[in-house]
Amino acid sequence: MIRKLSLLFAGALIGASAVSLVHGTNGTAANAAGTETYRQLAIFGDIFERVRAQYVTPPDEKELVESAINGMLTSLDPHSSYLNADAAQDMRVQTKGEFGGLGIEVTMENELVKVVSPIDDTPAARAGVLAGDLIEKIDGEEVRGMTLGDAVDKMRGPVNTPIDLSILRQGQQKAIKITIVRDVIKVKAVKHRVEGDVGYLKVTSFTEKTTDDLRAAMEAIQKEVPEDELKGYVLDLRLNPGGLLDQAVNVSDAFLDRGEIVSTRGRESSDIARFGSQPGDLANGKPVVVLINGGSASASEIVAGALQDHRRATVLGTRSFGKGSVQTIIPLGENGALRLTTALYYTPSGQSIQGKGITPDIKVEQPLPEDMQDIDVSRGESDLRGHIRGEAESEEGSGSIAYVPQDPEEDEQLAYALDLLRGDKTDPAFPPNPDKAVMNQQ
Repeated sequence: MIRKLSLLFAGALIGASAVSLVHGTNGTAANAAGTETYRQLAIFGDIFERVRAQYVTPPDEKELVESAINGMLTSLDPHSSYLNADAAQDMRVQTKGEFGGLGIEVTMENELVKVVSPIDDTPAARAGVLAGDLIEKIDGEEVRGMTLGDAVDKMRGPVNTPIDLSILRQGQQKAIKITIVRDVIKVKAVKHRVEGDVGYLKVTSFTEKTTDDLRAAMEAIQKEVPEDELKGYVLDLRLNPGGLLDQAVNVSDAFLDRGEIVSTRGRESSDIARFGSQPGDLANGKPVVVLINGGSASASEIVAGALQDHRRATVLGTRSFGKGSVQTIIPLGENGALRLTTALYYTPSGQSIQGKGITPDIKVEQPLPEDMQDIDVSRGESDLRGHIRGEAESEEGSGSIAYVPQDPEEDEQLAYALDLLRGDKTDPAFPPNPDKAVMNQQ
C-alpha cells in the first residue's frame, strides 16, 4: 500500500512546491527507455570515468554524481531536485516543526547573523540573547564567510549539547561570550494577538503543528474578546513560503463550511485529486481579511485562493508568488530523496496560479523604507529561469514585493485591513458576497 504525505513549499524562498512524500513505489510501469537513451547513458558513463581519472585535481566522486543528478533535474524546472541524506533530513525537520536548537529567529546583516527575536522560553531566551544581537562566532568559528544556512546548521544540533556564541551587542565595547545548551525547539506555526476588537493570525509556515496552533490561537482570541465585540480576523499569509498540503487544506477548512478547497492534476487526464471542506467555521462567520504579498507561495496561495473563490474572505495586498506545481518526494533510503514535479494544483474555480499568482481583491502596496529603496525584494515564480509556464500566465507574470515591516505601526497593509473590519474604510470587495462565488464547472 502506498502512503502519500503532500507538502507545498514556496519557490525561490525555500523551494516552493506542492510535494507528496511517497513511501514505496507507485505501482505503475514507466515506459521503457529506448536504445538511443541507453546510448546517451553510456556516453555519460564514459565522461564520468574520464573526469574521475584525468581531471587536474582528484574530484569527489560522490559530489560528481550528485551534481550530475541535480543537473538533470534542475534542467526540468526550478523545483525538481535531488536531496542528499542531509537535505532530506532537513526537509523532514522543517515540516515537523521541531528540532534541536537554540530558539532564535535570525537573519543576515553585514556578514553577521543578526537575532531578529529570541523565542520565549527557549535556551537562547533563558541565556539572555536579545533581539538585535549580532553573532560573530559560533563555537569559535568566524561567521563571516558563512551563508545564513551554514550558520543555522551549526547552531542546530543534538539536544543537550552545548554551543558557544560570541555576540556583539549595541552599547557593549567587547564581545559577549554565551554558552547555550541546545533543547527541543517547537516552532509556533501560528502567532496571534488581539488588535483591539480584531483577531490577528500570522501563519508563518504549514508544518504538522499549524492546524493545532491555529485552533488554539482562535480560541485564545475568542476568550479575550467577547463575541459581540469581535469585528473579525486578519489572516496574515505574507512571507509564508508554504508547507504541508494537508495543513493548507485544514487551515482553509477552518473558515469554510462546504465546497472544494483545491485540486491537483497530473500527467494523465485521470490523475486528479480533489480536497474538500467539512461543516464547521471556527471563525463563527466573522469577516476575514487575508493578507498576501510576493512572499506568499504555494500552500499560502491555496488558502488565499480557496477563501477568495468561495467569497469567504477578502484578499488584500499584492500579487502572490505564483507557485502552482506539485512535487513528489520519493525517498531513496540512505541515499536521500528525489523531488520531482508531477502535477499542477488548481483553486476551487478551476484556475491555475502557476506563473500567475493570486490577484488580491484590494491592492495595497507596502512602501519600502529608505535604506531598502535600491534593493530588489520582489519575488515571483515567473521570474525563475526554466519555470513551467502556466496556462493563464501573462506578460505581467507573478509575484510582487516581499516585504513586511517589523513594526506593526508601519504596516500599511495591516492598517488597511483593520480599517475595513472596523468600518473605517469601505470597498466593494468587502465584505465579500458568497452568492457570487465561482466554483469549478469542469
